[in-house]
Amino acid sequence: MRVQDIMTKNPVTCSIDTPLREAVGLLRKFHIGGLPVMDGSELAGIITESDIFSQLETSRISDDLWLPSPLEIIEIPIREYINWEKTRSALSNIGDTPVKKVMTHRVVTATEDMDIEAAASLMLKEGIARLPVLRGKTLVGIITRADIVQGVGRTYDSSVEGV
Repeated sequence: MRVQDIMTKNPVTCSIDTPLREAVGLLRKFHIGGLPVMDGSELAGIITESDIFSQLETSRISDDLWLPSPLEIIEIPIREYINWEKTRSALSNIGDTPVKKVMTHRVVTATEDMDIEAAASLMLKEGIARLPVLRGKTLVGIITRADIVQGVGRTYDSSVEGV
């Protein structure tokens, strides 16, 4: 079975200048975990849930705050408030960040005529969950781990029905 048999054709994409907020909206709307990122008609990168999560990292709990002994009881709530403000600020600031600043630039890709076993092997080797599918330099699809599992399952179902 080939990649072209199980890939999603004409995948949802975004451009390099798409705000992160909009890219996240596309992930939610289409229930997907990643988007190919286009620079005009060429594949420039991929933005995944992992890329987005990495932007939400906040600094560790502040240890530079020290209150005298009688006030130690309120020290922890004050530290938590300071950390919540840092987290809230981080969350509100990343939404306007263009995808090109967050995306994975080195994109591992597949071709339409690649065997799904080769695509699966490539995903495992690279530790990734999806491969944009190219025909030359043109994006024609995307294949995910779930697509491969379903493809293998269809092959199994056909062989069982023939028994």
